[in-house]
Amino acid sequence: MSVTILALQDLSCGHCVKSVTTALEKIPNVESVQVTLHFAKVVGDVNPQTLIDAVIDAGYQAQLAQPNFELALSGLNCGHCIQATEKALSAVENVDVFDVTKTSAKIYGSADPQLVIAAIIDAGFDAQLSTESPKPELPTQPVVEPAPVVVVNENQENMTAENTVSLLLDGLSCAACVLKVERALQGVPNVQQARVNLAEQMAFVTGEAEPQGLIQAVINAGYGAELIENETERRAKQQAQAQAEIRQRKWQSFVALIVGFGLLFWGLLGGQTQVNSENQGAWIIVGVITLIVMIFTGGHFYQRAAKNLLKKTATMDTLVALGTGAGWLFSMSVAVFPHFFPETERHLYFESSAMIIGLINLGKMLEVKAKQHSSKALEHLLDLTPKTARVADEQGEREIPLTQVKQGMILRVQTGDRVSVDGIVTQGSAWLDESMLTGEPLPVQKYVGDKISAGTLVTDGSLLFRAEQIGNQTTLAHIIKLVRQAQNSKPQIAQLVDKIAAVFVPVVVAIALLAALIWYFVTKEISYSFIVLTTVLIIACPCALGLATPMSIIAGVGRAAELGVLVRDADALQKAASADTLVFDKTGTLTKGEPKVTALYTYNETTQQSAVRFAAVLEQGANHPLAKAILALNNEHLDAVAEFKTLKGLGVTGRLNGKKLALGNRTLMTQLGVATAQAESQFQQESEKGATVVFLAVENQLAAIFAIRDPLRDDSQAALQRLRVQGYHLVMLTGDQEKTAQAIADEVGIDHVIAGILPDAKAQAIQQLQQQGRRVVMVGDGINDAPALAQADVSMAIGSGSDIAIETAELTLMHHSIHAVADALSLSKATLRNMKQNLFFAFIYNSLGIPFAAGVFYPLFGWLLNPMIGGAAMACSSITVATNANRLLKFTPKA
Repeated sequence: MSVTILALQDLSCGHCVKSVTTALEKIPNVESVQVTLHFAKVVGDVNPQTLIDAVIDAGYQAQLAQPNFELALSGLNCGHCIQATEKALSAVENVDVFDVTKTSAKIYGSADPQLVIAAIIDAGFDAQLSTESPKPELPTQPVVEPAPVVVVNENQENMTAENTVSLLLDGLSCAACVLKVERALQGVPNVQQARVNLAEQMAFVTGEAEPQGLIQAVINAGYGAELIENETERRAKQQAQAQAEIRQRKWQSFVALIVGFGLLFWGLLGGQTQVNSENQGAWIIVGVITLIVMIFTGGHFYQRAAKNLLKKTATMDTLVALGTGAGWLFSMSVAVFPHFFPETERHLYFESSAMIIGLINLGKMLEVKAKQHSSKALEHLLDLTPKTARVADEQGEREIPLTQVKQGMILRVQTGDRVSVDGIVTQGSAWLDESMLTGEPLPVQKYVGDKISAGTLVTDGSLLFRAEQIGNQTTLAHIIKLVRQAQNSKPQIAQLVDKIAAVFVPVVVAIALLAALIWYFVTKEISYSFIVLTTVLIIACPCALGLATPMSIIAGVGRAAELGVLVRDADALQKAASADTLVFDKTGTLTKGEPKVTALYTYNETTQQSAVRFAAVLEQGANHPLAKAILALNNEHLDAVAEFKTLKGLGVTGRLNGKKLALGNRTLMTQLGVATAQAESQFQQESEKGATVVFLAVENQLAAIFAIRDPLRDDSQAALQRLRVQGYHLVMLTGDQEKTAQAIADEVGIDHVIAGILPDAKAQAIQQLQQQGRRVVMVGDGINDAPALAQADVSMAIGSGSDIAIETAELTLMHHSIHAVADALSLSKATLRNMKQNLFFAFIYNSLGIPFAAGVFYPLFGWLLNPMIGGAAMACSSITVATNANRLLKFTPKA
């Protein structure tokens, strides 16, 4: 994939930027566009001259740009490093665009090189001026001949896909396991970052390490791992793994509980639970049977605990193995050597060991089922892609597996079909339901030349289309990848849990031993000491702690996807939940981004029809949004205009049938000596409404004025009122003049307006708000607002499913509606609240459970937990956390 940087001239406002962006985005094979007042960065395999011609057709000048300076970089070893560097550059003042690879950065703009170098160093990398850096030079004349295209590292566009290895893990049981595997993976050379998700049993590793080396590191840590190539494979293996675990846990819990309850009820119904000379042999046999059952139903606990012991680590398996093993060993010692124990202490706890294993297995089985439920939102996205496609070629039409579809193939879809890959319509037309991408409930009609996306549903019609993006390159695959990454990311609150988990198990073991010793020295009864030791070990298993945040994230991010909110990183949800200020870009965010003529006034006996024709003659061929608004009124044939001139910042002039025409702002009229006093009242009236007023003069006499407005989105006012009621401080950021901006703000109910600001300075405006102590969410279109989005605490892009929108911000709102902002913020608060609830359950459970099990309340109330109750409580805590997280799947934002 190549990148072309164009130097632009004649752009003076946000409308100009939008116009150039629109013109470039329409060119085939253009993947993404970033435009400022001075530069355009275009990603895609396109001839540079085609790009230059498109800008010229839009009414501006362009040529291939030379970087102002170039930096030699070091320390970047993966796509994640490139992303971090790009984010740092986005926040530097006067950096317009940039081109970053692992070894170099080309900087375009008037930024101070030392400030740029400092920003890269702050991001954790090294940079210095390259000896080959060109001297800063701004373009003066358009270049006709195309120059060589600037080529970016091919890994950059798909850095996440190509530099992230997904591993399906086996054997993780608690937060300590997560930390252990993460450390093992991070110890592999060339690993940039490793994230392990307990709920998903998945590891996502960023960097350039060999997959086999990563798998071996996990195996060496005592767990299983296998490489996952794609989402379909991941889904199949995870489902198979989950079903196998459910079946295994089910029979293990059944056997252990049958034996445990059998012994318990036998004791309750009159059987002797103490050893004497008459029943010693029977109890030894019971002990052997119990040991067989423990190994048969809980062998995985003991195997993993043994591996942990050899590696000098401890996890939940260690606690279970120690607790149940100690119970059996004590009971067997009493059965074999009863004379070493006083008669009052010859109690046996074989049933406790068996029942604890049974209860933990039962809890794990229910936990796996809950985890399956939490991933249903992502599974729904996967189900949108059909398994086959209907190819049409010289051999006719036939069904082929989706995996056999190649780029360039012609495919057929008809009513009821789901589109299999992204493509371009080549024949026919059809209505498509794109709600899964855009959130728009109404079907959209597609014609020849239109783009269609995988996963969308044909509701009526039939068409042929050429496959463009296939497999993992489709928009839907991109969304699924983003959801998976977000579900396996960690917010700051989860990182705190990791630190606690690192010391939790050793501390619990120490507490258990200390409590047992205290009980022994106080009571001189080893049976009580044993009960305390076993119960503390069992009740303190950190299963709930390890599941608390991952379960909430999986459910929250999945529900967000269903609501049309794509989350790049779970940390964004936590930051969004604490935001207090919302900054909105105006054009294309609060407004539709499509200016329209809202009023036309004529003077000096000019008819409306002739006014429209004169203005359209001057604007024909222009691609400026204001020109389009005027051209939309015309339905007549337009003659060629003579002596046409573009006057920068003023308007245009020309002659039609000998008549001198001028179209532009009031300054142009003043320069031409055209009297505008008779239109003053209408000019003031329309300006106060936020309209841009364009004057038309014929033969140096005022003929008409056009009031042009970019209309508000239908729901902007209601959505902003909803956000204001929720207590957010609302700010509008725009390049429009103060008067126009304030009119829009008054209409929608925004109190704070920052107007007349160029795109380059938007990041500074965000920074000033942050310096006031505000936590800022920036909402923009994800293309022109990149520096401001990077500067904000949380960035939201209102997109339409395009790759550029998805890649720009931390949260991408697929609905083209401000209500989606309110939905995203409500969901972020609900997710953070759910995480805190889960952590409360986990921490309070252990905070109360451990002292309870240690016998702290015995002197006061006579309470001493049985180890079986500890096992049941431990299982219950995990199920509680999983069930609470799944409530997010039914979350509905308040209107």
